[in-house]
Amino acid sequence: MSTIRVYVDNPIATINKNIYGHFAEHLGSCIYEGIWVGEDSAIPNTNGIRNDVVEALKAIAPPVIRWPGGCFADDYHWQDGIGPRESRPSRVNIWWGEDVESNHFGTHEFIELCRLVGADPYIVGNVGSGTPHELRNWVEYCNVPGNTTLSEQRAKNGSPEPFGVEYWGVGNENWGCGGRMDPQDYAIEYKRFSTYMRDFGGSSLFLIACGPLQGEPVWTREFFEKLGDFPKIHGFGAHYYARVRDPEGTPIPETFTGTATDYNNDQWYYQLHLGLEMENLVLQQRAIMDGYDPERKVGLIFDEWGTWHPPAEGHHPRHLWQQNTMRDALVAATTLDIFNRHADKVIMSNIAQTINVLQAMILTNGDKILKTPTYHVYDMYKVHQDATSVATRFESDDIQFGMKNEDYSVPALTGSASIKGDVLTLNVVNLHADTPIEANIDIKGIAIKEASLQVLASDGIHGHNTFDHPDQVLPQTSTVAVDDKNWTMTFEPASVSVLKIQL
Repeated sequence: MSTIRVYVDNPIATINKNIYGHFAEHLGSCIYEGIWVGEDSAIPNTNGIRNDVVEALKAIAPPVIRWPGGCFADDYHWQDGIGPRESRPSRVNIWWGEDVESNHFGTHEFIELCRLVGADPYIVGNVGSGTPHELRNWVEYCNVPGNTTLSEQRAKNGSPEPFGVEYWGVGNENWGCGGRMDPQDYAIEYKRFSTYMRDFGGSSLFLIACGPLQGEPVWTREFFEKLGDFPKIHGFGAHYYARVRDPEGTPIPETFTGTATDYNNDQWYYQLHLGLEMENLVLQQRAIMDGYDPERKVGLIFDEWGTWHPPAEGHHPRHLWQQNTMRDALVAATTLDIFNRHADKVIMSNIAQTINVLQAMILTNGDKILKTPTYHVYDMYKVHQDATSVATRFESDDIQFGMKNEDYSVPALTGSASIKGDVLTLNVVNLHADTPIEANIDIKGIAIKEASLQVLASDGIHGHNTFDHPDQVLPQTSTVAVDDKNWTMTFEPASVSVLKIQL
């Protein structure tokens, strides 16, 4: 029998709520149609922002939202997105299908979205095609209380009070779409841009540097080597997508993981295997950073991560729309469990993306909306925000599988645990495609009063929600009989379970 051991007397660290962050880019229908429909839309909205999306996001307590990109950020000029909408210029979105960007959703609209859903804004500045002066002025526009031309312009545009934006990304993917820089060149640009980003108006900026793709160690080492003892850096944002790449980092057209909804058991396991690689990246990146920053003054961030499937039939391939199944839910759950277990190493993450793009929380179609299985994982896991992570040990047989004449394995059970007040929350993910797993739960030295259980599962590994059937995959809640001396539970195949245990 498998065993799950929870060591409540072995705390790891407080789980930073920002680990449960999100990312919204001007890409496909993420912003337009997904979030912004305009004030004249028949879809109920608040100043142009969809009410149904706002209510759905509020329910999962998003702590932070990253915007406007992504690759879009390094060709975005913020002054295009302020002032009367009818006067804002239209631009070509050079990265995502050469769509025409209306700029109707800009800084003020983004801040309103964050306020409506209760999230902190994380703005990514343009280093690739912008200037230090432009980014410095954006900070002033957002954060100076008054008496400057820019703050008066903000007031004229409807916001007399400063926005107080704390989180700022100094460029995005500057090794690629953000300028094709090498790490030394980017370190120079980082210092140049961030020098002029000030704590205007009593605000305290949290500046985030561009980290590597897929955990590339050379970028991290050479960036910090060139950066030296420069003090104005608070976070380092790496990106990781659970997709197959060649040794040079280029995505392989032939996928090992099937499509978003069509895959066999081995492809199911291989996708989960790719997601579990995040743990190695957390350990690797933090170890390299520790060599330059032993006091951990710079926080490790994964501000883009998630599954990335082949283009969906019937959708523009550059809009990155994809369906979201139980496989995606398990990647989300196991990744968040990794971040929970390493709460002493990771301070923020932003899953890609919030609406209609890649591993989305929500899909929209006209006035219809559906919550994906990944959304439900975030809803089930929100209890971990600002809780204390405690050590766990999952003892179960590995699942063996093969892919392209190679042998692989993934653990059958994995998860994490945290304590907030007198409630212990234990996550258990059964990765097995078709086999339930019985496990003994060992929480030594603790008197347990009662427990409740939420389970996200489906009738198969391809389970997902559609606009015609938006509630096919929903968490189910029940109470649990607890025996302090011999507590065993059976976890459904391909499932995410959350136990809330009253101590």
